[in-house]
Amino acid sequence: MRIRAAAAAAVGAVIPAVAAAVLAGSTAWTTGSAVRAIASGAAARSAGSPVDAATILERVDANARMPTAYMEASLVIESGGRRMTKTMRIWEEGNGSKALVEFTNPGDRGTRYLKVGSEMWIYSPEAEEVVRISGHMLRQGMMGSDFSYQDALESEQLRMLYDASLAGEELVDGKACYVLELTAKPGREVSYYRRKVWVSQAEWVALKEELYAPSGKILKRLSARDVRRAGERYYPAEAIMENLLRRGTRTTMTITRLDMGVEIPAGTFSLQRLTGR
Repeated sequence: MRIRAAAAAAVGAVIPAVAAAVLAGSTAWTTGSAVRAIASGAAARSAGSPVDAATILERVDANARMPTAYMEASLVIESGGRRMTKTMRIWEEGNGSKALVEFTNPGDRGTRYLKVGSEMWIYSPEAEEVVRISGHMLRQGMMGSDFSYQDALESEQLRMLYDASLAGEELVDGKACYVLELTAKPGREVSYYRRKVWVSQAEWVALKEELYAPSGKILKRLSARDVRRAGERYYPAEAIMENLLRRGTRTTMTITRLDMGVEIPAGTFSLQRLTGR
C-alpha cells in the first residue's frame, strides 16, 4: 500500500509510505531558507547537476519503500458535516506488495483487509465472511473514506508506471519543491492517468499531489504534512485526501507509530489470519 503523499499510503501506500515520520522531530523551514534552496537548485542544474525528473522520481520512490513495517494509525473521515474516527494496525512486507490492515476502534473492531500483490480481500466480523474486492468496488471509498481501494492497492514504484517531466519549482508550505508532471506509461494499469506532484527538495517527499482522469479533469488532491526523519528516510506523518467529485469531504490519515525493519510473523498475509482463525 502506498498512501503516498501519500498514505497510503496508507490506508496505503497510500498510506504507509506517506506517513511514517513519528520517529524524529519535523524539519522546520523558514520561507527565506526555502527561497535559498530554490536558488541553490537552479544553480546546481545550471552547473550540470543531474537533477532531472527521473532522478527526482527515483528519490521519491526510494523514500517510500520499506521492506517490512508495523504501523498504528488513525483515519478521520469528514463528510456532510459528520466526522468519524477510525483506528488501525498495519503490517506491511515486500515494499508494500503485502499488507494486513486491522481496525481497532469499537465500531469496526475485527474488520480486516488483506492485500497480496494486486488482490485484496475484506473480512467483516459481523457477517463472518470474506469478500474479494474487484471490479467497480475498487473505485469505492475504503471504509467510507476518500481513499479508494485502488489507492490502497498501489505499491509499484511511480517511475515504473509513469513518464515524468520537470515542470518547474514552487513553494509548498514554505518549502522549496520540484514540480513533476507524470503521465501513465503506455500499457500500464494505473489509478490515475496523470499526476502533478510537488516534491520537497530537502526531503524528497511528495508534499502535494493532484490526480487527474484521462479527460484532464482533476479527481483528487492529496496533501502531506508534518514531515519527519527516520534514519535516512523522510516521511510525512499526516496525509489528507480530498475527493473533488464529492462536496465537503476529506480524509486525514495520521501515523501514530512506525516500526521499520520488523520481523513479520509467518502466516500474517493469509486468509486464515484475515479471519482471525
